[in-house]
Amino acid sequence: MSIRIVLVGTTHPGNIGAVARAMKNMGLHDLALVSPKHFPHEDATARASGAADVLDSAIVVDSLADALTDCVYVAGASARSRTINWPSMGPRDCAERMIQESNNGKVAAVFGPEKTGLHNDDLDLCHTLLTIPTDPGFSSLNLAMAVQVLTYELRVASMLDEGPIFDVEAPPATGEEMEHFYKHLERVLTDIQFLDPENPRHLMRRMRRLFIRARPDKNEVNILRGILTAVDKTRKGDDD
Repeated sequence: MSIRIVLVGTTHPGNIGAVARAMKNMGLHDLALVSPKHFPHEDATARASGAADVLDSAIVVDSLADALTDCVYVAGASARSRTINWPSMGPRDCAERMIQESNNGKVAAVFGPEKTGLHNDDLDLCHTLLTIPTDPGFSSLNLAMAVQVLTYELRVASMLDEGPIFDVEAPPATGEEMEHFYKHLERVLTDIQFLDPENPRHLMRRMRRLFIRARPDKNEVNILRGILTAVDKTRKGDDD
């Protein structure tokens, strides 16, 4: 499966090892760690218990964006409500969608720090929220348990008969391509004074949600950036 598990800001190395074991149990081996507090670490190796190869091949990066540059679809695990609504799925539907999207390229599931979970800035890079239904009276899941729930559903979904795969005009834009587009869009919106950098409110976050719902492919992102470039040239021509 072309699926990556991403852990952000993990504080306890033993949890990293337990996640590696949960992944290997279900046939996953692509692990990315964003600014872990302690790694490599003997506690991680001990808790991996036979999945040391997953730890050995794990990549360690400084930012979530770096972990998602080649991804075309990203699910972010979150149990907290948000001021701006994100699309949300349970683990079964999310796993089926991730398997489907993996036909187009690398997909990822992102899990935040043990105590705080993912921040809104992290979720800006995600296409959907992954919400695991738990008892409201005791909703806190251990990190490895949460990963195990999703990886089990991924395993089940991967064993189901696949539906027909249709040819597409162009593959989906990657996370890196979308980040370049968002920076371009923000720069142009600022230049034309539609976006006030001193009082941005939630404009760019809402724009991200809009384009995440639209799921532009590579050609469409190139068209959008071409439009932004034309707007920029026109504005500069008027200023001359």
